[in-house]
Amino acid sequence: MNSNLIRTDKAYRSWIRDVSSRFRKSQIKAAVKVNEEMLRFYWSLGRDMESKKEAYAWGSHFYQTISQDLKEELPDVKSFSPRNLLYMHQFYRLFPDAGITESADTAFGHGVNTKQAASLLTEMKIAQQVVSQMGPADDVFRIPWGHLILIMNKAGGNQEKALFYVRKTMESNWSRAVLLNFLDTDLYERQGKAVTNFERVLPAPKSDLAQAITKDPYSFDFLTLREKYDEKELKDALMANITSFLLELGNGFAYVGREFRLEIGATENFIDLLFYNIKLHCYVVVEIKIKEFEAGDMGQLGTYMVAVNHQLKGKEDGPTLGLLICRSKDNVKAQYALEASSQPMGISQYDISSFLPENYKSSLPTIEEIEAELSDTEGGQNE
Repeated sequence: MNSNLIRTDKAYRSWIRDVSSRFRKSQIKAAVKVNEEMLRFYWSLGRDMESKKEAYAWGSHFYQTISQDLKEELPDVKSFSPRNLLYMHQFYRLFPDAGITESADTAFGHGVNTKQAASLLTEMKIAQQVVSQMGPADDVFRIPWGHLILIMNKAGGNQEKALFYVRKTMESNWSRAVLLNFLDTDLYERQGKAVTNFERVLPAPKSDLAQAITKDPYSFDFLTLREKYDEKELKDALMANITSFLLELGNGFAYVGREFRLEIGATENFIDLLFYNIKLHCYVVVEIKIKEFEAGDMGQLGTYMVAVNHQLKGKEDGPTLGLLICRSKDNVKAQYALEASSQPMGISQYDISSFLPENYKSSLPTIEEIEAELSDTEGGQNE
């Protein structure tokens, strides 16, 4: 129960809230630090196992033996199961250059005195900052162990692929479920793979960033559709699952509107989907086609992009990007079409892996069915 002071004294109430906020932040920092130290230990144990594989019999019972002996020494610790030890070893082998810095605790074990350890700790922090600025080596210690296990299972021995998922997890703060979804849909193989003309029509830094926000194909497996869906059904389903759609588009996309109205000359025109990318600071016009890509689709997209540049784009905004997402495409045909355009555009396709049966009927009636039912009822009352 709050005291009267917190209700009557504004300055006191503000201070209490500030203390609460600082405490929460310190909790988060402590949790991050604990996680990092634990992962550094796991990495070092993996390194030890790698170095000792030549000295001891290396067979199917190696992890079981180490597990049993460590549990006898540390009976309250649950981390040393044979399977977890195998993952620790795999962790080191996948990222052998990650553990560049040595902790102060390890230094004590080498006979370093307290004063020297304090100095080493200061130097270590500086070194860690330098390493962080130089490259992503330490990134692998900044996400949860459960996430790393999922990544290692998917990446195998591909360090570049593993680091890709590590960075994405850090950038977007992915939960384990979200990470698993992108692992299952092979995001690494799809990211930045759209056919575009960005390199030709955008300056180098901008073109690389723009390419990176694309995918090919886009996975629409979160949708529930009948196999013979039409364009309206697809767009309705995407809007009904807007959170999943934004997640698939990638970090940085903000939804502006569907069927976004633009007046071009004396005519009304409607953009399928309009987004704003907060990383690139630009509008992104998205047109969705349920058919194979045709070169004529580019004219409509380009017109909408120019209109957005004239009517919506601000002084601080970058050039509007266009993205055409089709049911399928011929990459050569798409590349030829892009070469004919001066607007920054990309062409991708989408995939849906499963559909509802054609005889599936929703439990909710359509508007047409309701109107027909009402007409029948009114007709019967008039007789």
